[in-house]
Amino acid sequence: MAKVAFIGLGVMGYPMAAHLKNKGGHDVTVYNRTAAKAEAWVKQHGGRSAPTPAEAAADADFVFTCVGNDDDLRSVTTGANGVLSSMKPGAILIDNTTASAEVARELEAAARAKGLGFIDAPVSGGQAGAENGVLTVMCGGEEATFEKARPVIDAYARMVGLMGPAGAGQLTKMVNQICIAGLVQGLAEGIHFGKRAGLDIEKVVEVISKGAAGSWQMENRHKTMNQGKYDFGFAIDWMRKDLDIVLTEARRNGAKLPVTALVDQFYGDVQAMGGNRWDTSSLLARLEK
Repeated sequence: MAKVAFIGLGVMGYPMAAHLKNKGGHDVTVYNRTAAKAEAWVKQHGGRSAPTPAEAAADADFVFTCVGNDDDLRSVTTGANGVLSSMKPGAILIDNTTASAEVARELEAAARAKGLGFIDAPVSGGQAGAENGVLTVMCGGEEATFEKARPVIDAYARMVGLMGPAGAGQLTKMVNQICIAGLVQGLAEGIHFGKRAGLDIEKVVEVISKGAAGSWQMENRHKTMNQGKYDFGFAIDWMRKDLDIVLTEARRNGAKLPVTALVDQFYGDVQAMGGNRWDTSSLLARLEK
C-alpha cells in the first residue's frame, strides 16, 4: 500500500482514483476543482479530500493528475498551490492527462529539479475502460521511475508500456488518436454506404468484423451508430482538443497528416450541428444530415 494523491475527478479520473483505492488498496487523497465532486468521491469510496492540489500531494508517494489540457496541468502542478510545491523528495508525479509532449518535458525537468520522479502516462480506452480498470497506459520517463510507478498504475490498467523518455507517452497517444480518427471516419462512411445500398448493417458487420476490416470501434460502436445514438464515450470537444495537439506536433516535426487534418474539420462540422458532447462515432451524423 502506498500513499496516493489523485488530482482531477472527471469522467476518467473519478473511476481511476477509485481503482487505486479499492483494487490497489492504496491510501488515496483526492482533489477536484469542484469540491463537491471530491466530497462525493470520498463518501462513495472512502479516503480523504483536500482543498488544494498541494495539500493533497503533501505526504504522497505517488501523485496522479488527470485534468483537461496543458494550462490546467500547469495550474495543478507548477502553479500556486500546485503539487510540485509540496511533494516530498523521491515521490513520483504521474500525469494521465492527454497533453502536449512539450508540457511533459517541462514537468519532467521541474520535477527532477526538486528531486522528484515524473511519468507522462496518457491513457486510451475511454470512460468504459476507466470504469472497468482496463485502460491502456502509454508512458514516458526514466526506466527506474517507471518500474516504481508501474505496480501502482496497474490498478486501473490492462496494458502499461514505457515508450521512451519524457514526452514519449504523449507522442504515442497522438499516434493512437491519429489512427482512431481515420478509422472512425472509414467506419462512418462504410455504414452510410451500406444503408444507402439497402443492406442490413447488422448482417454486414457480423461478416466483415471477422475479417481485415474488424476493429474495436466496429465491434463496440456500429450498433449505436446505426441507431443514430451518440452518447457513448469520448466527446467530440475532447477529440478536437487531442487532434489540435496532434496537428501542432506534426507542424513541429514535419509529419504529413492529410486524413487527420480532414477528419478534424469534419468533427468541426459536427460541433456546428450542436454535437459538441456527442461521442466520436457521430461522424456518421454529418454524412446523414
